[in-house]
Amino acid sequence: MLDRSDSTRLSDRLALGPVVRIHMLGSMRAMSYSGENVLPRGRRARAILASLCLADNGRQRRSRLTSMLWDRVPDFQARASFRQAFRELVVAFGPHAKELLSADREAIALDTRLCWIDALALLANPQEMLKGDIARLFDEDDDVTKVFGGELLEDLDDISASFDQWLIGERTRFTERRRELFEKQLTKVDEANDAADRASIARRLIKFDPTHEGAVRILMRALVDLKDPAQALREYGKCRDALRQTLDIEPSAETQTLFDMIRKGPERVAREDTAEQTPIIVAAKQKRAKIPAPAAGRTRRRVGVLPFMASESATEQRLALWLSLDISAALSRFRWFDVVAPVALMNGPQSTLINDDLLRRNELDYVVDGALSRHNDKLQINVRLLNLTHYAKPVWSERFDLPPDGSQGVHDDVIAKIVARIDPVILFIEGKAKRRDKADATGLIAEALPLIYQMERLKYEEAGRLIKQALEIEPENAMVAAWAAHWHLFYVGQGWAQDVPREIAAAQEHARRATILDPDNAEALGIYAHICAFVDHDFDSALHYFDRALRLNPNLAFNWAFSSGTYCYMGEPDVALQRLERYRELAPFDPYYFWFENFYTIAYMFKGDYKQAAIVGRRAVKANPGFSNAYKPLIAALGQLGRIEEAKPYVEKLLALEPNFTIRRFVAGYPIKKDSDRERYIEGLRKASIPDT
Repeated sequence: MLDRSDSTRLSDRLALGPVVRIHMLGSMRAMSYSGENVLPRGRRARAILASLCLADNGRQRRSRLTSMLWDRVPDFQARASFRQAFRELVVAFGPHAKELLSADREAIALDTRLCWIDALALLANPQEMLKGDIARLFDEDDDVTKVFGGELLEDLDDISASFDQWLIGERTRFTERRRELFEKQLTKVDEANDAADRASIARRLIKFDPTHEGAVRILMRALVDLKDPAQALREYGKCRDALRQTLDIEPSAETQTLFDMIRKGPERVAREDTAEQTPIIVAAKQKRAKIPAPAAGRTRRRVGVLPFMASESATEQRLALWLSLDISAALSRFRWFDVVAPVALMNGPQSTLINDDLLRRNELDYVVDGALSRHNDKLQINVRLLNLTHYAKPVWSERFDLPPDGSQGVHDDVIAKIVARIDPVILFIEGKAKRRDKADATGLIAEALPLIYQMERLKYEEAGRLIKQALEIEPENAMVAAWAAHWHLFYVGQGWAQDVPREIAAAQEHARRATILDPDNAEALGIYAHICAFVDHDFDSALHYFDRALRLNPNLAFNWAFSSGTYCYMGEPDVALQRLERYRELAPFDPYYFWFENFYTIAYMFKGDYKQAAIVGRRAVKANPGFSNAYKPLIAALGQLGRIEEAKPYVEKLLALEPNFTIRRFVAGYPIKKDSDRERYIEGLRKASIPDT
């Protein structure tokens, strides 16, 4: 890599232009300045390159990349695979590798100053891109939609569960940052006096999102000012077609009214920001007045399930509609959001056509839509989730194969997986979306969840403040009470509580209250069940409430994972592992999977498979180093394996997190039913040098 202290040399090199151009929007591509393809062939080598491009200063720790890309193999094998993939990247870069790549024992780095990266260029230079100064960003003959179109790294899915989760987060952040930039630029565009400039910038915005009606209306008004009303009407037609293809809806009332006014006489059209009371705006206001405002005090998000489409036979059309109805019924069992069924989104009892007014009247935040198709005699259902916060934005999609007869096994194989995947995606977005108004209780809890799962004290205590605020806003909200119980319980488990009995009592009270407020809340019942097992050592009650929770919502992956702990404490690790596999099957891309990996360590520890417990345990503490309970089964497993030196740093970290942790405290608090299991656990801790008292 270039000597960073030699600023003159670096400045001269930068003046020559980028060494490589890396495209990450759509299918990944990488070319040197001489036109040579320098993209490695292996998908994991490409994933390493992608992570370097998006990392701060282009630098990533080896351990992070290894655990993210090879998350289900032993450490020694993962490290060897990483070295091979990185070597492949170096070979692909050829003579440019020395200039661009560097590596040491801890990390590898890419000098992004010598690279042109489309996603970063778009976020860093939106004004140049939008104004048409395209030569500064890419070759003049490049197609904007090819350079900046497509989903971020769309061909790198399914490398590993950990990498897929990282990819979801990066896509969400990129989409949100791009949306914010475009919205700011759109405001500036509509203030411009020159109609040609307005038209040019609006066209570029539309290339990124053909359904962006705000940009379309700006373009239509600009074309009227340019004396080209016929083209303005054609632009409306393009927008209408894009909306129908994307969401099967019609343009909004504002856009339709503008179209009608141009068609009747373009001289009547005025810009909205300078003619507040023109006929266009009056008519638009009258139409908007018919659409009910969001209900005051609405705290949960609204998810609409559109009638799924099918183009082949009447039988398949009925199956598609039935699938959408069953999905909406299954989604209604989740308590984070309200569900609007397909029948409420039809124009009539026999119609599956959707229009904008129906979506607006139902005040939807998210929409699930799908299409049934047949390929080589196989039925497939393509499902996606759209975020409607500002405009239709896909945030998740997946394709599922249906059974040959289209009916048997559909629920287990398809519907369960669809709804189980939608729930964590919405939670992840709501927890990260800073644009949301978090003044309501549900929004506050969604914001608290990522802070809870990181298990870092300052963040955890901030989550506690958010939960307390949510309780003040909605004391009768069962979900808020349930997560208050969860927070108090793990605050004790981390060794942070000053008054342990008081925190335990608070956890128990909140949990009981949650089940009373909403007896059918599966998540609240699962949290209460875990408290019965962990605090009260009442395993029979725990199993009773877990069973009820899973009957209420068998597709809630959270409870499949949570219940595995109880089976471990009871000495049934094989059942625990079965439940963990069901959790992984339902929610392979759970944003908080790293937290639940601790249950795998516990299960293998109780099973006596100490080698596997050590493999999973090392990965769990690496992913979540502040979670003190994750160290305990790992240390016990290493102690049983006789790897005392290897256990030392983990013991030191545990005692730093919980200075008062001893075997005596462990025996007093940890819920182990069988004496033999307890003795093995204690023996492992003692061999690893955990103090007795």
